[in-house]
Formats: sequence, structure tokens, C-alpha cells
Amino acid sequence: MSLVDVSSVSPSLFILGVVFILLVFGLLSLGILRMFQQKFKYGWICFAGAIVSFSVFMYVLNRWYV
Repeated sequence: MSLVDVSSVSPSLFILGVVFILLVFGLLSLGILRMFQQKFKYGWICFAGAIVSFSVFMYVLNRWYV
């Protein structure tokens, strides 16, 4: 096992990644929770929010960092 050099990652990219990862997976887990609570409409809204957030994240990455 070797060490990974992350010194070339800019702070803005790191913060952007952390925020979007927390947002996308938070919405996914909230959607699953609402489905178990039999609140299907709000669960599907959370799933749609996660998909939209992921799409925005990919757009921002492609526009600013690639």
C-alpha cells in the first residue's frame, strides 16, 4: 500500500467535491428514509434532487476544472 499525493488538488476543488458529495448522498439517504416511512412523494423528490445535484456537479467540474 502506498501513499497518495494530493498536494496538486486545489482547495476550491476539494471544497466543491466535499459539498456536493455531502449534498448528493444526503439527499439519497433522505429519499430512502422517506420511502421507508411510506412518504413516497417526498422520497421521489429527494431522489430527483440528488440526480439534479449530481448533474450540476458534473457540469461545474467539466466547466471549471477539466
